Amino acid sequence: MKTNKKSPITRRNFMRSTAAAAMAFTIVPNRVFGKDAPSNKLNIAAIGVGGRGARDLAGVSKENIVALCDVDMERAAASIKRYPKAKLYQDFRVMLDKEKNIDAVIVATPDHTHAVVAMAAIQRRKHVYCEKPLAHSLYEVRMITEAARKYKVATQMGNQGHSVEHIRLLCEWVRDGAIGPVREVHTWSNRPSGGYAFPVAMERPKETPPVPQTLDWDLWLGPAKYRPYHPAYVPAMWRGWLDFGTGALGDMGCHILDPTFWALKLGHPTSVEACTTHYEPKVSSETFPVASIVRYKFPARGDMPAVKLTWFDGGMMPPRPEELEPGRKIGDNGAILIGDKGKILHGSHGAGGARIIPETKMKEYKQPPKTIERSNGHYADWIEACKGGKPASSNFDYGGPLTEMVLLGVLAMRMQNRQLEWDPVNMEITNDEEASALINPPYRMGWSL
Repeated sequence: MKTNKKSPITRRNFMRSTAAAAMAFTIVPNRVFGKDAPSNKLNIAAIGVGGRGARDLAGVSKENIVALCDVDMERAAASIKRYPKAKLYQDFRVMLDKEKNIDAVIVATPDHTHAVVAMAAIQRRKHVYCEKPLAHSLYEVRMITEAARKYKVATQMGNQGHSVEHIRLLCEWVRDGAIGPVREVHTWSNRPSGGYAFPVAMERPKETPPVPQTLDWDLWLGPAKYRPYHPAYVPAMWRGWLDFGTGALGDMGCHILDPTFWALKLGHPTSVEACTTHYEPKVSSETFPVASIVRYKFPARGDMPAVKLTWFDGGMMPPRPEELEPGRKIGDNGAILIGDKGKILHGSHGAGGARIIPETKMKEYKQPPKTIERSNGHYADWIEACKGGKPASSNFDYGGPLTEMVLLGVLAMRMQNRQLEWDPVNMEITNDEEASALINPPYRMGWSL
């Protein structure tokens, strides 16, 4: 395979194709001056700047945005126009090798390239903000989590709800005993059809249309097996394809499961199983199902009892709680924590509010002290960590295990009604060799982690 390393896109060439004009300049790295530099701003590069990456850039826009990288120049055009002083690249490897002044990197590429991009930055001792889920496979997650620890870089996963007030309140209520010991949790998302749609339950396209001139298709594929370009994958439809995305659970799980994971200190499950709407092999080998139910089992943790957690997606929903008032909706995305003494309902992304139900019980509850440190904002906390402050709250030491839990469920979907026993220490499915082979699927030749 060709490595396809390219020189940076020249401003003149870009003007010809997009009619955007700008001047480039060189920023002296902050590290030359130390923390007491007059501006004390980070030099940040972003990789994948056309979709979610554009919003991530907005979150750190008060810092120095020194380089932008995207395999699709048309998709990236708005960000390029917004940050005219940033150097432009299509190949992140070339950018990281040439731009020695980079302090920190945002990774907002599709799931299947998160790990190779994040690892390249970490090994160069760059701080990393990586969108959720941290990686495409369980092995990748573990490797970049350990690498971040080894190279002592500041990290943050892009599950933005982790920094809001509601998730902290939920943790404090649960640990205060507001609903008693929690033994069961129901979680759900209306995706893949809700919010925005991506393809599910479909075969691989047979047509081979030409690759757009602004897109480097080989670089977009990265470590994934080669296949011809098709607009069914790019720019935004990749989430539904097994080789590129992680489906509804991978898309939303790091948001919706996060409050429960944190409040109950779940850690690693002992087993996971799934049933889905997949029946046709030509479909199930390519895309995620229309709907799924995933069941996790977690062992007792300290004084917390064992927990059964169930995930529903694609329109599948848990039983409506008897405590919920007539006419009150549980929402399109959320969770219900079921304790011995009551229930808590929390909404989408962990940011939709947490309430003990029924509302009369919520109003009677005496709020406990705020024992969990509050956040200055998801991006602000990462910036502070990069500048030598305390670690961000969803750094890879937290976001890594959360992502592993999510990806175990994604893996279980592919095994269909087989209970998988998980050994987190050795990273093995102890009772299923076929499932174990998916923990670390092979990369395309020319790519490595």
